Amino acid sequence: MRTALVIIDMQQGMFTEDVAPYRGEEVLQLCADLLDRARAARTPVFHVQHDGGAGDSLGKGSPGFPHHAAVAPRPGEPVVEKRNISAFHGTDFHDRLKKAGIDRLVIAGMQTEMCVDTACRAAKALGYEVVLAADAHTTFDNKVLPAERIVAHHNNALDGAFVELAEAADIGF
Repeated sequence: MRTALVIIDMQQGMFTEDVAPYRGEEVLQLCADLLDRARAARTPVFHVQHDGGAGDSLGKGSPGFPHHAAVAPRPGEPVVEKRNISAFHGTDFHDRLKKAGIDRLVIAGMQTEMCVDTACRAAKALGYEVVLAADAHTTFDNKVLPAERIVAHHNNALDGAFVELAEAADIGF
């Protein structure tokens, strides 16, 4: 199997004074560690970046659009820009993965109940083996649930049927 690391939407707009993701700094560090290990193993790395459009805090050209410095792409690392919740819909991501011979994805990033969940389910539907870094994805509290419960729920819901769940430190490249 040929593996790729996929870091989803770890953008500056997700880490502002006004917004604090659950375990944000810890998840950021875990993603950075995954990147370091993947790069050291010469495992392909793909960065997914959300463009929310004009006026959105993650809109292209806005201060929130760039990748967080701790997990920014290096020269030559592909970036998949997306305009909706799915890294696969309306992008060439699947084609790029297939061209590179990738059949196993390690996924980490933001937001758990949106782009991370959707990437896991879409990848599985497209035939990829998927490993979700259980402790290296995060989100924000919402009106119904605290972020901690959202992360726990999605880990439980995805485990087995859609992903292999693993702690970031236990994931090999």
